[in-house]
Amino acid sequence: MQVRKLRPHSSAGGFTLVELGVVLMIVGLMTFTVGASFDSLVPGERLNTSVRKLASVLREARSEAFTRNAEFLIEYDLDENKYRLVTPFLQGGGVFLPGIHHEDERYLSEWNPLRSGVEFGSIVLAGEVFVSGRVLARFDPSGSASDHWVVLTQPKYNSVFTVEVLALTGMIRFHEGNYSRPIPEDSEFD
Repeated sequence: MQVRKLRPHSSAGGFTLVELGVVLMIVGLMTFTVGASFDSLVPGERLNTSVRKLASVLREARSEAFTRNAEFLIEYDLDENKYRLVTPFLQGGGVFLPGIHHEDERYLSEWNPLRSGVEFGSIVLAGEVFVSGRVLARFDPSGSASDHWVVLTQPKYNSVFTVEVLALTGMIRFHEGNYSRPIPEDSEFD
């Protein structure tokens, strides 16, 4: 049997506590720098995501109205920067009938908040401009919708994007900036 001799412990084979601390500090600084600069590298990401999510809910409302042969609504809350789908159904099943059922019985989807830093600039519905309060836009079974456009802003970067819903088809158009289509006057149809 051979006996091994124990060597004295040497610090040359590992890291010291100071070295580990310096490495962790460098990694932490790099992580903070990358995280802090993400918003500045991709300033429109939050606005673009908000536009895509809103467009998805608008398409869902149009599709559901057409498929279920019933009127669906989109409710915008300009003060809280959120929106939701309002269905023609009761929470427990069945059809919501105005005047017979209370609004609390109606089935409503969850609120969809806009991304942090993104706000409703305004909503133009049938020629009327709304900058606060709640606004309801309609989607009919025929495919038509309330003629309206939604202006989303990202004040920190002075970014503006407009989502337009066409009245006759319920189709959606996208516009960079603050879009506004002139409303025709009655005299233009003479």
